[in-house]
Amino acid sequence: MSDRRTVAFLSAVTFAIVACGGGGATTAPSAGATDAPPASEPVASTPAEGCTVGVSWNNFQEERWGKFDEPALKTAIEAGGGTYISNDAKSSAETQASNVENLISQGANVLIILAQDGTAILPSVEAAAAANVPVIAYDRLIEDPNVLYATFDNKGVGKIMAEILLGVIDAGNFAIIKGNSADANADFLRAGMTEAGIPDVGATDPAGKIVIVGEEYTDNWDPANAQTNMEQILTANDNKVDAVLSENDGMAGGVIAALEAQGLAGTVPVTGQDGDKAALNRVALGTQLVSVWKDGRELGTAAGTSAVALCANPDLASLSGTVQFDTPGGNTLTSIILDPTPVQQDNLQDVVDAAVLTQAELCAGVTAGSVTACP
Repeated sequence: MSDRRTVAFLSAVTFAIVACGGGGATTAPSAGATDAPPASEPVASTPAEGCTVGVSWNNFQEERWGKFDEPALKTAIEAGGGTYISNDAKSSAETQASNVENLISQGANVLIILAQDGTAILPSVEAAAAANVPVIAYDRLIEDPNVLYATFDNKGVGKIMAEILLGVIDAGNFAIIKGNSADANADFLRAGMTEAGIPDVGATDPAGKIVIVGEEYTDNWDPANAQTNMEQILTANDNKVDAVLSENDGMAGGVIAALEAQGLAGTVPVTGQDGDKAALNRVALGTQLVSVWKDGRELGTAAGTSAVALCANPDLASLSGTVQFDTPGGNTLTSIILDPTPVQQDNLQDVVDAAVLTQAELCAGVTAGSVTACP
């Protein structure tokens, strides 16, 4: 296949990334985003023509993909003069492989892949490379040194969750509801929890204060599967669970449903991430302790702008503001790593001001005056 990436466009993609000593290598799996300055907007660039960016979504189950990430991607790509095309694998690694092939056949000059399975997608990435099509691994790691990895600091997210939880309860029976085992983010988040002081997988708390009474991966990060996992943990422990580290908001909803059935919702603190509308309402209600907000608009803008830049120059070294990220698989990836924002009851107004949801949506069912954002 001929190289179709000859477009008259040059873009310097400038982001304020995490504090990692400039372009030096970071240690996996975190790039230290919790100490970073806020990300800046990409610099203005001359519009490009003839740049088609293909996006392979693993699914739209999580609220943020369709509501925040995709619109930001499309806007950034189209602002750069490019064309957005996409498809949805609907949680199937096999379908995603076919979808990537289809995007290449449609003339995609650059691919953005939200991987369903970071290992299963590798042959598709190799096929893209053979077709001279650069790949951006979106939000989820792909262990290939030739991809651009665009994500939030997922280890940092796990650390934030655990630190906030430990600020409320630092002893007792803890349960951990992890994401899909084929997604490296599940383990990045768990590593951040360990760094914050949660006993490592299979380890005993040396202080004897925290007992992990249940720890389960959850297929496809599915809320129903998370609810089943939590129900089984509660049954096995006679409901004696004092805190739950759920790795995202969708699963936190399933966890809280299981707790509610036992009369425990609101008394057992539960974490989450993504800034989902329902989760933010649960934070206001007091049934969820925190939602670590990863603003998909920032990540979509960063990835979309980078994609159009790679149409003009596929050399990852040409992108400014990136860091080198050392992966668990021993690869070093050129990366864009953004900061997350924890949302609790005291800063709920921030997500209303950012138009993540309306005040009415945030405060549905909340007793007036019980939180500042719901007067």
